[in-house]
Amino acid sequence: MEFFADYSAAELGLFVAGLLATGIVAGIIAGLLGVGGGIVIVPVLFHVFTAIGLDEAVRMHLAVGTSLATIIATSIRSVRAHHKKGAVDWALLKRWALPMLLGVAAGTSLAAYVNGEVLTAIFATVALLVAFNMAFGRDDWRLGSQLPGSAGQGLIAAIIGGLSSMMGIGGGTFGVTVMTLYGKPIHQAVATSAGLGLLISVPGAIGFVLGGWGIETLPPLSLGYVNLIGFALIVPATVLAAPWGANLAHAISRQTLARAFAFFLLITSLRMFYDLWAG
Repeated sequence: MEFFADYSAAELGLFVAGLLATGIVAGIIAGLLGVGGGIVIVPVLFHVFTAIGLDEAVRMHLAVGTSLATIIATSIRSVRAHHKKGAVDWALLKRWALPMLLGVAAGTSLAAYVNGEVLTAIFATVALLVAFNMAFGRDDWRLGSQLPGSAGQGLIAAIIGGLSSMMGIGGGTFGVTVMTLYGKPIHQAVATSAGLGLLISVPGAIGFVLGGWGIETLPPLSLGYVNLIGFALIVPATVLAAPWGANLAHAISRQTLARAFAFFLLITSLRMFYDLWAG
């Protein structure tokens, strides 16, 4: 096929294997720690795209856009499961919807026009902060006993939407942290953050499709900055592997898991910073 003319069989094989591995690792981590797969999918995709020699100008954009597309499917499945258990705070989602959508619109618009190095730096910086929170955060840390008023919540939602869309994550990483810091029970925070994933991933993915439309250096079967091969391989692999992680979580302490994931994020962040400085 004409689409594959620029890639050898070995490169395409590595591409497919890397995408499947990305989905499996993301599913296991999601099942282990209850975090969204995007925080895993983006850095792994970035390194897969680097390994096949994809143009560095589009690597991070494609990783972020493809990650957002996969989150649409996984968020739908997740929020339905949490809704059946009555754990989703729909009132909060309604309050946050508009400011979050505005934040996503701003984040995707900005991401489409900044270079890949800027996106990489943003991801690496936030990953470093998340790693610190995972490694040293305590369950009793609080900013207050309840969320701030309407204006404060609107600002929080807009910031979460903007940063998450630029990083290619579903909002759970920020949403769960913010909600628990303001006294929300962890199970309700996780369940409600699944709904945030939909508010972020749908407009975010559309924005990255439009932002990358017509770019000639993208790999086969890409709609803008969303790779359809990646979407088709990552989603089922993630769904398949999530129960494995959930089962494994019962055999390992949550603190050990959190520190192991923090180490993964630390190495990922440092490697991205190294690539930026070395380049």
